[in-house]
Amino acid sequence: MKRERLIQEFEELARIDSISFQERQMADCLKGKLKELGFEVLEDQAGEQYGGNAGNIYGFLKGTRKGPGILLSAHMDTVQPGIGKTPVVHKDETITSQGDTVLGADDVAGLVEILEGIRSVQEEGVPYPDIEVLFPIAEELYIKGSNAFDFTRIQAKEAYVLDMSGKIGTAAIKAPSLISFQVTVTGKASHAGFAPEQGIHAIQIMSEAIGKIQQGHVDEESTVNIGTIAGGEASNIVPESCCCTGEIRSYSHKKALFYLKNIDEIFRKAVKKRQASYQLEREINLIAYEMDAKDLVVKRFEAACQKLGISSALTGTYGGSDNHNFVKNGIHGIVLSCGMQEVHSVREYIAIEDLIKGAQLVAELIKAGS
Repeated sequence: MKRERLIQEFEELARIDSISFQERQMADCLKGKLKELGFEVLEDQAGEQYGGNAGNIYGFLKGTRKGPGILLSAHMDTVQPGIGKTPVVHKDETITSQGDTVLGADDVAGLVEILEGIRSVQEEGVPYPDIEVLFPIAEELYIKGSNAFDFTRIQAKEAYVLDMSGKIGTAAIKAPSLISFQVTVTGKASHAGFAPEQGIHAIQIMSEAIGKIQQGHVDEESTVNIGTIAGGEASNIVPESCCCTGEIRSYSHKKALFYLKNIDEIFRKAVKKRQASYQLEREINLIAYEMDAKDLVVKRFEAACQKLGISSALTGTYGGSDNHNFVKNGIHGIVLSCGMQEVHSVREYIAIEDLIKGAQLVAELIKAGS
């Protein structure tokens, strides 16, 4: 493991502008790096489906020994503000941005830990299995990149997705369903001064309905949230229309659908009472999964941590990742912390020590089946 090379590569990738659907420069850079490592590289047409400028990057490296292969993944896109990122290495051995953008450790940390882990195994000269990598686009937009990937290309049955905050050695073995929804209530406009009784007040109906929706932690494994509300045209008009958006997350897909049905019923009753109407639109962005703690993918992770003297911890996450699509397509995967902290903010940072540990962990995961 070469510390300076790892830091320099992190700085190199962090400087690349790579917001969702604008990953062209990052994709070209990673394709070059994978080819230098001996990978066969393919870029698909996922970006074209969404009007983006790059596709998912897939790489295959033939192993030097027989045995089950391994899939490693980290996404190429970052959130905003992500244009003009400049990484700064501090004396306390942390890396931040200059404070006006995200750092991009989400998910540059995962990318460089995978690349350096593979390099170190090759340089060590030990036998390794077939290695596959998938670097998707648009993960931050509800995993749209991997949604468009052709999973028949994947040969590995085990996957490690480096895309979680926290201490190295932490792995999420379960993640939630996530359903986003939008409700539009339609009433009747009238003059608020001369004839308010002739109107049907859409905002009032919306407010009454939202007041009956339980929010926050609605049970031990589910959350509900109304995030936005908008309506009306002017203060002297009884509002004809009002719209709200929200989301439901649950480790149980059945429960997520139950809470959506409950919200639908609340609005149905609310508009019926006032002779109004409503429309509920929903999108199932993620489907819940849970890996057994005894699964081989988990055991390999725990063995790799033990070999490195790193404490391992299994947890759940309420966030989404490309692993949702891996599991949906029959690949046993877990999500690993890659050391990034305070992601999706201009306070984002990572410790150099965690970058090194993350790369070491990738190397051990590759060697664990030897």
